[in-house]
Amino acid sequence: MILNAGNILLIGSILLFVSIVVGKAGFRFGVPALLLFLGVGMLFGTDGLGIEFNNPQTAQFIGVIALSIILFSGGMDTSAAEIKPVLGQGVVLATVGVMFTAFLTGYFIYYITNLENSFITLNFTESLLLASVMSSTDSASVFSILRSKRQGLKENLRPMLELESGSNDPMAYMLTILLIGIIQSGESSLSNTVLQFIMQMSIGAVSGYLLGRLAVYCINKLNINQALYPVLLLAFVFFIFSFTDLIKGNGYLAVYLVGLVVGNHKVVHKKSLTTFFDGITWLFQIVMFLTLGLLVNPAELLPVATLSIFIGIFMIILARPISVFLCLVPFRKMTTKARAYVSWVGLRGAVPIIFATYPLIANIQHASLIFNVVFFITILSLIVQGTTVSFMAKLLGLSTPEERKNVFNVELPEEIKTAMSEIEVIPSMLTKGDRLMDLVLPDNTLVALIKKNDAYCVPKGKTKLHTGDKLLVITDDDEALMKTYESLGITDYSIQKNA
Repeated sequence: MILNAGNILLIGSILLFVSIVVGKAGFRFGVPALLLFLGVGMLFGTDGLGIEFNNPQTAQFIGVIALSIILFSGGMDTSAAEIKPVLGQGVVLATVGVMFTAFLTGYFIYYITNLENSFITLNFTESLLLASVMSSTDSASVFSILRSKRQGLKENLRPMLELESGSNDPMAYMLTILLIGIIQSGESSLSNTVLQFIMQMSIGAVSGYLLGRLAVYCINKLNINQALYPVLLLAFVFFIFSFTDLIKGNGYLAVYLVGLVVGNHKVVHKKSLTTFFDGITWLFQIVMFLTLGLLVNPAELLPVATLSIFIGIFMIILARPISVFLCLVPFRKMTTKARAYVSWVGLRGAVPIIFATYPLIANIQHASLIFNVVFFITILSLIVQGTTVSFMAKLLGLSTPEERKNVFNVELPEEIKTAMSEIEVIPSMLTKGDRLMDLVLPDNTLVALIKKNDAYCVPKGKTKLHTGDKLLVITDDDEALMKTYESLGITDYSIQKNA
């Protein structure tokens, strides 16, 4: 079936519906939804139900749009306070770690393809290109799997992994473009390459921070219809990516930093903005993985299966762990178990596949081989590593209890300067009586709402409380909220600001 304007909407809606249903079913069995989205695309493709899609330029364009939104949303959901203690580890892994992975894997590919006659022989530059395309961990996969599983991790591992995956694409991109240029022209200047990389990273970082602050200012100062704020922020995301790219900076880094800036500043209607970007991020993740699934011909994966398995196992067992352990040598406080877990969560996903379209578009020799090998290894990584994220955390003793979900969906206007938190009633709080008036609360603290089982009620002094009830507490500021915790004998709740 050939896609055209007459049937693309119908087919697209069917693909989205099937993907959501399959993803929901797969989640119950611990299968990453993104892997299933790829599978749905392959099922409906040329070797499946017959949808013909063979346009790497379009796939690359969709991928760029999707990655912009995914990286922005990932940055927006990341706390700067959580990132600060692991900033050094994340940056080193995102730069030096990517280079180590690329060179180790590239040498292995060169060795094995020249050793075994059954494989297509690749020269060292072509081997490095294939390795570089796969050298970065995938932000879409890491964000999606860690957050959909609500996996809690010790030693600040989650923010470090998200920081690495959200900021390591520029290095892989630069290596990919550099090696394509070397293959096409046969020469390259190392000094120019290093200078170009520094320039792209610097411009991307400055552009992301400054334009992120501009986005915060505009959102807070423009008095527009509430429904238009998400549209305004989405326009900022696309503008910042394209503008940064236009001035020779790295757009991927810029939009991730914009997300960090916006997410860690007070902006009006933040809850509705977060909800909007959660939804649109899932939409574009589905569309991106479906598109990449449609682009590949499954029949072409079988001839490269053996080579792909060798490379994939080498990356999982040797290249990634060696790179991680070398990069984290200066950070002595990090335990060996934590380093091992970081080594394991080196997920490949949509980003390597999108980068694999660059050799296709450039008509590089063996470009089809590179694309198919990368696609196969992505599937292998999602199956082997993606399905065992929680298992490995528990095995290494790094898992923490599942994050507590908010039960009150409440957002106060930005101009109301208060601190708000959800508190669960525990037995020690009821020692002086089981009525609300018996609780020891500071004068400036108000219990605004109570949730009992599945019902909500407006609190009164005589309202009886039971263990497990949820209280929505509002007070003046964070300091007052901490005093409220102390009055109730609570020590393990994190502050939930109205921001």
